Amino acid sequence: MMKSMKWLLVIAFCILGGMDAVAQQEAADKARMNAQKFATTLYLIDNFYVDSANSEKVVEDAIVAALKELDPHSAYLSKKEVEKANEPLVGSFEGIGVTFQLVRDTITVIGPTPGGPSEKVGIMAGDQFIKIDGEDAFGKKVDNEYVQKHLRGKKGTKVTVSVKRGKDPELMDFEIVRDKIPLNSINAAFMMGDGIGYLKLDRFAQDSDKEFKAAMAKLQEQGMTALILDLRSNSGGYLNTAIDMVDEFLKAGKLIVYTEGLRSPRQEWRSKDAGVYTDGRLVVLIDEGSASASEILSGAIQDHDRGVLIGRRSFGKGLVQRPFNLPDGAVIRLTTARYHTPTGRCIQRPYDEGADDYYKEMTKRLKNGEYFHADSIHFPDSLKYKTDGGRTVYGGGGIMPDLFMPADTSFNSKLYTNLVRKGVFNKYTVDYAMANRNKLKKQYPDFSQFNKDFNISDAMIAEVKKIAAKEKVEWDDEQYQRSEKYIKLQIKALIARNVWDMQQYYEVTLTEDPVIKKAIEVVGNEKEYQRLLK
Repeated sequence: MMKSMKWLLVIAFCILGGMDAVAQQEAADKARMNAQKFATTLYLIDNFYVDSANSEKVVEDAIVAALKELDPHSAYLSKKEVEKANEPLVGSFEGIGVTFQLVRDTITVIGPTPGGPSEKVGIMAGDQFIKIDGEDAFGKKVDNEYVQKHLRGKKGTKVTVSVKRGKDPELMDFEIVRDKIPLNSINAAFMMGDGIGYLKLDRFAQDSDKEFKAAMAKLQEQGMTALILDLRSNSGGYLNTAIDMVDEFLKAGKLIVYTEGLRSPRQEWRSKDAGVYTDGRLVVLIDEGSASASEILSGAIQDHDRGVLIGRRSFGKGLVQRPFNLPDGAVIRLTTARYHTPTGRCIQRPYDEGADDYYKEMTKRLKNGEYFHADSIHFPDSLKYKTDGGRTVYGGGGIMPDLFMPADTSFNSKLYTNLVRKGVFNKYTVDYAMANRNKLKKQYPDFSQFNKDFNISDAMIAEVKKIAAKEKVEWDDEQYQRSEKYIKLQIKALIARNVWDMQQYYEVTLTEDPVIKKAIEVVGNEKEYQRLLK
């Protein structure tokens, strides 16, 4: 108990820098009193409470409750939560290296990681893991947590899997030596024709800038003269990664972002050397799911008139969290400053009404019509800012694109939603790919040919309807007619993913994406591009 009390006092004293002596003493007295109150409360619970109490849980719950009173993004993470939260950003984990799906309570391989331990021993897309280390690995007990527990592990350790492949009744045994598996943050990078490159960034991870440079080099080798950077639904990541990536688009000496807080003096980051793409036409796609690091990048691009932003207003997450390590390996991520774009705009949207109201923001935007009408968004004149070229932009939360694109609901129907929710598309396409993989690769040795010529037949839809019936999805012909194009597109894209890779999924779906169509129209037309930047 005394150790906890001393630790609380140390933290309290550490945050008092910058105050005058009297104020420091008053604050120190308050901090000491609060620490004593908390320690005394724990002492009373441990020694006088009517039942046994889990002191660790009581402390964690108290910390969580205290942080909730501050802002929506200050948070407490247990040691286990810290490891899980950092994994996608660190960029790797240790395991066997497969992308999988749970199909009918069975682990089904979508594809082995290229060069990974599973590919090295001969694991193939479509393989089903029936046993892991001799234990049955199917049924209701099998979920994502089960898979991670049994297939992930320390580099160098071994796991044996018994695999069912196609119609072969005999199981095949593989011994796989676990290794370090990279987690790529770029989901797709390919040419869309007419010198236009497309790059989809999923998150700002530790190695994202390296991935970006490698992808850009390949695109430039293929004759790229204009780039569409897709940051839709990119929730952010590391600040330094975002800064490094903005640096790739700007000439040296440009302000990228600055942070400032009551006890955090202003800190600026500027571009250093000329980046890998400082002159070509650039379109950045954002939406309500683009947050934090995505907003730093898009805000800097917009403020310096470096490219055109297309989409919908971004999330509005512009608070800086500094991690403070606790003695047991847990971490407090405490908000210490705010992000500002080069013009001075604060990215963070208001949270005065509390966390619950803050996280209902997207629902409010939907109700207010913001997803569909740009004129439903109102910015006060007091938050006007000017870009390098004199264009007016607004602060007050989130980044408003230069060209608004409404949400596409043309495909939406109850049938489409239920087919997705019940996993009908996944079940059908996994089975189809397993049965037809070799045939498809022989018929379409080049993916672009598949994308151009392969169509979903009525017979295939009939099979989808059978699976839908088994999953108790009511088939409505009127709703099918409304969503037919997108149902077929989704089936084709998932087949492409299962036979080739995730990039091919995007190559299929983006052909009917209205935001992509507009982006191609803008980035491919110098006159229209320049008009939007004036």
